[in-house]
Amino acid sequence: MSNEFDLDVTFEENDPDLSSLSAKELQAAVDKLPDAIRLVAQGILIDKSTMSHVSQDLGIRQAELVTRLHRAKKLIAAHI
Repeated sequence: MSNEFDLDVTFEENDPDLSSLSAKELQAAVDKLPDAIRLVAQGILIDKSTMSHVSQDLGIRQAELVTRLHRAKKLIAAHI
């Protein structure tokens, strides 16, 4: 998945690298997230859906999805 988005969303820091987590560890971390960002993280990180598909399923703009995904990754990284 590309780190470049055709959206007007930028962050001061890069997304944390979660590649060291096993699928089971990642699922456990996603399960602990608040609802709004858990659904995004589940769709993108666990189910491997596209951003377009997840944003449509959740009824949110892709820019909001990218923001929520970034927050989810930061929370997961903070707890590993």
